[in-house]
Formats: sequence, C-alpha cells, structure tokens
Amino acid sequence: MPKSPQPFFWYELMTTDLDAAEAFYTAVVGWKAEPFDKAPGMPRYIVVNSAVRGVGGLMTMPEEPAKMGMPPAWMGYIYTQDVDASTQALKDAGGAVHRAPDDIPGVGRFAVVADPQGAAFMFLQPNQPDQPPVPATTLGHVGWHELYTSDWKAAFDFYSTQFGWTSAGEFDMGEMGIYKTFGAGPESGGGIMNKPPQIPVPVWQFYFNVDAIDAAARRVTDNGGKVIMGPMDVPSGQWIIQCQDPQGAHFALLAPAR
Repeated sequence: MPKSPQPFFWYELMTTDLDAAEAFYTAVVGWKAEPFDKAPGMPRYIVVNSAVRGVGGLMTMPEEPAKMGMPPAWMGYIYTQDVDASTQALKDAGGAVHRAPDDIPGVGRFAVVADPQGAAFMFLQPNQPDQPPVPATTLGHVGWHELYTSDWKAAFDFYSTQFGWTSAGEFDMGEMGIYKTFGAGPESGGGIMNKPPQIPVPVWQFYFNVDAIDAAARRVTDNGGKVIMGPMDVPSGQWIIQCQDPQGAHFALLAPAR
C-alpha cells in the first residue's frame, strides 16, 4: 500500500529581533499575532494566524545555533505520528540529527534534522488532534514549498521514500536545470531543484499566500525588507516574489494571476 503523505504543517522563524519580525510579517502577510504561553518555561513565542487558523511561530534565535553562526531563517515542521521512529528512519537513510527527539510541554514531541544533502527541517508529533488541511490557496498559509539542493533526484527519492511524497512532473528550465514538482498530500505541494551558486547550502524556502503580488512587494520594501527576485509569473499562472526580511531571513510570496 502507498504510504500516506506526511506534509509540512507548521512553519517557524528564528530571528534576531522578535518584535521587529512580528511587526514586519503582520504588515506584509496580514497575519494576526498572539503570544503562546501554554508551555511553562518556554522562551517567548509568537503564534501567527491567518483568518482560518495558526500558520506558524516566531521566536528568538536560540543561543546554540546563534553561536554557530546560523542566520535568521524560516524552518518547516513535517508531521509525524512517531517522531522517534521518523528520526531513526531518517538517520538510517543518510540524514542527520541535529537535535534528538524531545518533548515540548503542552505541544508535542519534536526533533531537528536534515536530509542527506543537508537541508534542515523539523519533525513534530503534536499532542492535539489532527486538523484537516486547508485549501492550498488560503491567504496567509503556505501555498508552495521549494527545496534548493545539491542533487534533486536523490532529494526527491529521499522525501518520497520517507514521507510518501509523489511526483507531479518535471520542468526543464534550461541552464537552471530540472525543476521537479511533488505532491505531499491533498493541499500540499512544491518543487525541488539544484541550487544556484549564490545559495551556499541546501535549504527549504516557503511561499506565503497573499492577495496581490504588486501590493505585497510594496509592503515588503515599505517595511524595511528586500525583494530579491520578481515579481514573475510561474507556469501555474500565479505570481511570485522572493524576499528577505529586515533581519536577513529569506521567504517568498505567492499571489493569484494579475
């Protein structure tokens, strides 16, 4: 039997200025922010919500990765029903474990890992009941997941074997190589490609849905961020921009056709 897909389902920003990041993303994406205080002893954490439900969280960069020189970054959580088993399977398949499975009181059990090419992500085994997926085009949610890697074929084989992701076709982008698209569940998809030279290490990038790309691009720059690429249209008919927030974290925005 085919494996049920395990998608990304929560997104987390580690930043150097939590208040500034909250102000930036609520203005740019339109999220409503609220403090999370249900985990005793946990560092300050801000949940960002769409009109439908929570999308992700913002937190100050922990001391250990900061000492290692990790820049501000968004990371995604892949859903699992057994974080210990998923972590062991990832390790057996050549992935790396940066933080062994541990508990977050009131939230669930998590681990910090990386695929065999080095792109980092996290596992989460939540304590709460599963929520049904929202439509992929829901404003404020992630409409696309993009992996820049060193070997797109090996990367897709890893994610399809480990998490049940399925092929959704390939696009030949000429000098930029093949863009491999995938499905990770009924409302989750994305693409995988070999990274260009200006991206130093394999990394995931997440596209947040907005209503209009030109207005969103103005909000990025008006609030101190940078538009690195775009606006440009993509084969789906949608428009994208790739951006950097004022603290240096990379993210992208996705909007319907103009």
